[in-house]
Amino acid sequence: MNVDDVDSITVLGAGNMGHGIAEVAALAGYDVVLRDIEDEFVQQGYDKIEWSLNKLAEKDRLSQEDADAALARVSTAVDLAEAVADADVVIEAVPEKMSIKKEVYTELEEHAPDHTVFATNTSSLSITELSEVTERPERFCGMHFFNPPVRMDLVEVISGAHTDDETLDLVEDLAESMGKTPVRVRKDSPGFIVNRILVPLMNEAAWIVHAGDATMAEVDSTTKYDMGLPMGSFELADYVGIDVGFHVLEYMHEVLGDAYEPCPLLSEKVDAGDLGQKTGQGFYDYEDGEGAEVPHDEGSEGVKNRLLGVMANEVAGLVENDVADPAAIDRAVKLGGRFPDGPAKMADSAGIAPLVDALDDLHDETGEARYEAVAYLRDLAQSGEGFYGDGDEGSDDAPAFDTISVDVREGVGHITLDRPHRLNTISTELIEELSTAIDLFSDDGDVRAVLLTGAGERAFSAGADVTSIAASGPDALTGTELSRTGQQTFGKLEASDMPVVAAIDGFCLGGGMELTMCADLRIATKRSEFGQPEHNLGLVPGWGGTVRLQRIVGTGRAKEIIFTADRYDAETMADYGFVNELFESENFETDAFEYAKQFAQGPPVAQRLTKRAMHSAWEDSDAGLEVESQAFGLVFTTTDLMEGVAAFTSDRDPEFTGE
Repeated sequence: MNVDDVDSITVLGAGNMGHGIAEVAALAGYDVVLRDIEDEFVQQGYDKIEWSLNKLAEKDRLSQEDADAALARVSTAVDLAEAVADADVVIEAVPEKMSIKKEVYTELEEHAPDHTVFATNTSSLSITELSEVTERPERFCGMHFFNPPVRMDLVEVISGAHTDDETLDLVEDLAESMGKTPVRVRKDSPGFIVNRILVPLMNEAAWIVHAGDATMAEVDSTTKYDMGLPMGSFELADYVGIDVGFHVLEYMHEVLGDAYEPCPLLSEKVDAGDLGQKTGQGFYDYEDGEGAEVPHDEGSEGVKNRLLGVMANEVAGLVENDVADPAAIDRAVKLGGRFPDGPAKMADSAGIAPLVDALDDLHDETGEARYEAVAYLRDLAQSGEGFYGDGDEGSDDAPAFDTISVDVREGVGHITLDRPHRLNTISTELIEELSTAIDLFSDDGDVRAVLLTGAGERAFSAGADVTSIAASGPDALTGTELSRTGQQTFGKLEASDMPVVAAIDGFCLGGGMELTMCADLRIATKRSEFGQPEHNLGLVPGWGGTVRLQRIVGTGRAKEIIFTADRYDAETMADYGFVNELFESENFETDAFEYAKQFAQGPPVAQRLTKRAMHSAWEDSDAGLEVESQAFGLVFTTTDLMEGVAAFTSDRDPEFTGE
């Protein structure tokens, strides 16, 4: 069976994950049966799907017609035989207990059609052990969605010991058809990829505080601001639920040994019922509504190296045991954990050898198994290489990009900001890669226009990646250099000889909006939102916004946008003259490419000289007029002019060559 043969999907369990998975499947066009053990539970799940779909429609993420159609594809059931009678795929999302899941699969095997593929949404339990309850272990795998399924892009597709490749291929294709990014986990291993990284990291943070080596404030300040992670370790534990991580640790401890012994600090919270945000009390107090307040200036280099060492050790263990390669691990953790960079890359940046030294020191001091460096990590340290080699691979080829993707087609050089897990926020690495890509396009004679877009469906770019930038410990000098680097890189687009189009879908805020100011033309979907929120953070626009915005919308409007730090809808920004044309969200990717392609077919010499004349006139109109005169004379010497005249008289489209 392949994905084209899948019509009906049954989701077992109507809780938070179950109803979210059912909604995603219905949005992808599948007929979905949502099943739970009581009518009340099923109805609650169905109601939440209806609420979520209506919310998506309200926010213009889809039309109300599409929302209604998706809901119509969802039916409910309590009787298991009825629920799975026509199922091509069953996705199980019942409570995370081995005994409960085994009971479900024993009964499911009695009623499911012979061709049905079973996929479990377990976050850590053994795929192999669950599959052996059934008579179809080769058609059984893990399909681990992340919460909330409607918003999170990642799906871990996990092989059990008996799973065949056809099943894994099918489930990967199924995830892609739902608009998700599948990452294959090649071997059944507790925690798979994301939880295998995040849960031991949470545990080590707790051990650091439990041992009195640092305070909770110091640990969270380090993880959030020095390491650039989206939340502090304790803040994240509260957000996910301390009990959730604790139970994963218990399972890891049982299967993998003493290196995963849960810290007493965690068990104490679970025993007390202080589980985090959902109970109003965890490591932080949420009852008064303030939540976690993580200081930005209490980070510790020792804590950072300790956490990075433990994380690198987990990555090495996964690679050594052929669970996944470094690239897959990094992709999964960036998507599932919202890390600015993957843990393998973070370890390479810190240096493998010093991280191993830190682990060895801790092991000598404490004798704890969790600090014993795995053989693969030690080999990397001794070889002087990292997870990605010595850094010279591919140096003779085109550069590889991590934060953007680059494509050239039909004369259009297309740059996509490719950090959807961080709303395409702009990091220092992205600025460097953007600069390289612009230079490549400038040197490529096949590129005649540039198109800028953002990956995913939520944002062109939500601005600067403040947390990852803060991880470099910015001071006044660092901040000034960061501003200049961004200005220079963005300025390359403005100074480019080619027309540059920014195609905006979703959030276009702060530094992301400043990037679009360097484009010659801006188009946007009607659902897009714009703004310069820097003043809300006590900042000023630092990548050209104070200069370029007033040139586009006028000084008064520019001051309004910057001083208020408000959000503006796409129609308002079109009225202000910032957006050239508005489009519907549907087919925007195709529309944006066609819009840019028309400029790739224009006369390159005339376009280049026109841009220069207009830019010269910004500061001095007389200078601009002089450039215009010289340009007008120069184009009289071009072959393109003759081609344009010939095409006009022959009533055909011109074919300009730039000569």
